[in-house]
Amino acid sequence: MRLTFPDPPPRQSLLTDVCNAIRISETIITGKMQMSSHFDRLVDIMSRLRSEDGCPWDRDQTRESLKPYLIEETYETLEAINSGDESHIKEELGDLLLQIVFHAQLAKESNSFDIHQVCEGICEKLVYRHPHVFGEVNAESPTQALANWERKKKAEKRNSSRRSALDGVPKTMPGLLRAMRLQSKAASAGFDWERTGEVLNKVDEELKELREACKKGDRDHVEEELGDLLFSLVNVSRWLKVNPEEALAKTTRKFTERFGYIEKQAAESGKTLDEMTLPEMEKLWNEGKGRCEQNQD
Repeated sequence: MRLTFPDPPPRQSLLTDVCNAIRISETIITGKMQMSSHFDRLVDIMSRLRSEDGCPWDRDQTRESLKPYLIEETYETLEAINSGDESHIKEELGDLLLQIVFHAQLAKESNSFDIHQVCEGICEKLVYRHPHVFGEVNAESPTQALANWERKKKAEKRNSSRRSALDGVPKTMPGLLRAMRLQSKAASAGFDWERTGEVLNKVDEELKELREACKKGDRDHVEEELGDLLFSLVNVSRWLKVNPEEALAKTTRKFTERFGYIEKQAAESGKTLDEMTLPEMEKLWNEGKGRCEQNQD
């Protein structure tokens, strides 16, 4: 029996493959070097701004004074994402990154940690909490992947002292998001409704109790029942897989656009809103509503 082997690839073809592989490697390495260079430059600029011959405003900042800017830049980034403008998103992500580098610089000056330790920490966390990627654990669905994440997170030393399944949700989170996160954690522990209909029935129940509280005129009771109603509505959004903050933000933007239409039409007619009747404003409101719906279509 005679064995046959395929012909070796032409010498020119082999050389081409090697050259292509080298080019790909060079592109990857160059990209990493550029990213590292830009990031290191940002860190160096921040250090210079905080130095004795740097910027008086930057030198005057503290953790407390920077807190409002961190929140502001976060919301501006979210607004850019909502706009869908990639250039705007890029700019706002840079502003948000600056806040992180700024806080790391403050920590470096107090000999606590530096930005490289921040990066090292998040890298270790990502690898540890993704055993289905960097280990031998399986995860065939997002639900299984999240379960792996939560299990590894709970096992971490920093989280081992937590006694409640609800621990770890920041109290400074926006109310709607915090409510949703707490509900999700409770659901993970088995405390949840069985069907969406039950959640909607709870909303009806809370609305009825709010109406009764309004009739009694007890402000504290009204506040309590209103909170219960909002909490129930957040539960509905969780079951429907809708972000309550995002849903409310979209409705708020819609309201702003329609009210702006009323103001514009009033100005064009030579009137102020104070000079218009409610029926006149309602008519313009409906006109603005129709225009907004047409633009969405």
